Amino acid sequence: MADVDIVIIGAGLSGIGAACHLERNNPGKRYLILESRAAMGGTWDLFRYPGVRSDSDMHTLGYAFKPWGDKKAIADGDDILSYIRETAEQYGVDSKVRYGQKVTAAAWDSATACWTLTIARGDGEPTSLVCRFVYSCTGYYNYDAGHMPDFDGVEDFQGRLVHPQHWPQDLDYRDRQVVVIGSGATAITLVPAMAKTAAKVTMLQRSPTYVVSQPAVDTSAERLRRWLPAVAAYSLTRWKNVTLQAITFYFSRRYPELVKRLLRKWVGLQLGDKFDLDRHFSPRYNPWDQRLCVAPDGDFFRALRRGAAAIVTDRISAFTAKGIQLESGEHLDADIVVSATGLEMLPFGGIAFTVDDRAMPIPETLAYKGMMLSGLPNLAVAVGYTNASWTLKCDLTSDYVCRLLNYMDRRGYSHCVAMHRDGDVASTPFLDFSSGYITRAVDRFPRQGTRSPWRLRQNYLLDLLGLRFASLNDSAIEFHRAPGSDG
Repeated sequence: MADVDIVIIGAGLSGIGAACHLERNNPGKRYLILESRAAMGGTWDLFRYPGVRSDSDMHTLGYAFKPWGDKKAIADGDDILSYIRETAEQYGVDSKVRYGQKVTAAAWDSATACWTLTIARGDGEPTSLVCRFVYSCTGYYNYDAGHMPDFDGVEDFQGRLVHPQHWPQDLDYRDRQVVVIGSGATAITLVPAMAKTAAKVTMLQRSPTYVVSQPAVDTSAERLRRWLPAVAAYSLTRWKNVTLQAITFYFSRRYPELVKRLLRKWVGLQLGDKFDLDRHFSPRYNPWDQRLCVAPDGDFFRALRRGAAAIVTDRISAFTAKGIQLESGEHLDADIVVSATGLEMLPFGGIAFTVDDRAMPIPETLAYKGMMLSGLPNLAVAVGYTNASWTLKCDLTSDYVCRLLNYMDRRGYSHCVAMHRDGDVASTPFLDFSSGYITRAVDRFPRQGTRSPWRLRQNYLLDLLGLRFASLNDSAIEFHRAPGSDG
């Protein structure tokens, strides 16, 4: 007998969204949300570094069913957290969250058509919970630790070394010399935020990345909000932005050299002739081989222009007592070094899955439509886009899960499982981005196939057709009725 029908793992942006979808589409289903931390919000509660914000517009990063009402489309972290909490309260899912509950293992039993979850609790002995369906909304990285390279000589550094993932609330950088290591979204956010009060902020990058200026306020969205009801204005803005994102991505892939030149030209317009664009803003990779970094209202470029921030492209030789020695021979003095060096990937919370006492390593599975794993019954995973807003795909996945649950109820099925039988479908890495945090851990993820339904498309419009409107009963899905099942 199952304790609940569904367990959602994770109370972040995708987990709260999943619960709201259940409330809207599957009334009567018994569910719980298990959250390993002590608070709701996931990334937006964990990350507290200066300037933390979205790198996607909130009209697509927000939920499809909950209009984003703030003026800023590129939103501050605190505002996103408030939005998540407000949504949870509005739909009553906040009462379904159990905090301090880390799922470490999940065991499927075909005889009962149930999952038994092993749960580590901070306040006592491990416990267990039985459910019929598991929906993993854990994200893709390790919440306990970010990626910190093994820097030579770091023990000699007399200043303070911090990682943005666990920002010290007592860190006073006013009038201090700060070096930010990295060139990704976090670094591009930290530099202008810290440059407001620090003596000088230097961004030290091993290689350049693409940085684009984007208005923090979507003026067309504001006009629509004045003319139309909130839901209609939000929906139109969402579709406008989805379409622009898709066109931009396609154009970048189709004409990479042209897009490179355009991006470089736009940076030149922001910075003028005082900066070496070839050295600092000409990446070796093509646009969208890695995610583009967003500078809302060009704040990163403004900090560089006024001299509050600087950019250095070089490699670290070693830390010294007073800063960082570079391979070029230059020395960067630093009171504080921020290692914005990325995440440690941890797919699906590092849960150990078994099916009928047989271990099911995640890397040996194939992803069905990017949201189910071959051979693992009654399991869905929320994985967002790398080339667009995370929530776009998670909303579609939740829609699919709700349809699937209702479909099984109507036909008396206890469980379903995606099965890969076509040996002609070759497998490829789950994620094809060249970002370091992905390449370091791509072998921990499931694989994807080279054609539908095993291919991860990274295309909202195609996924909309394949997840919201396509038939649930296709040749890759098996449906079963278990003896003794009461569902």
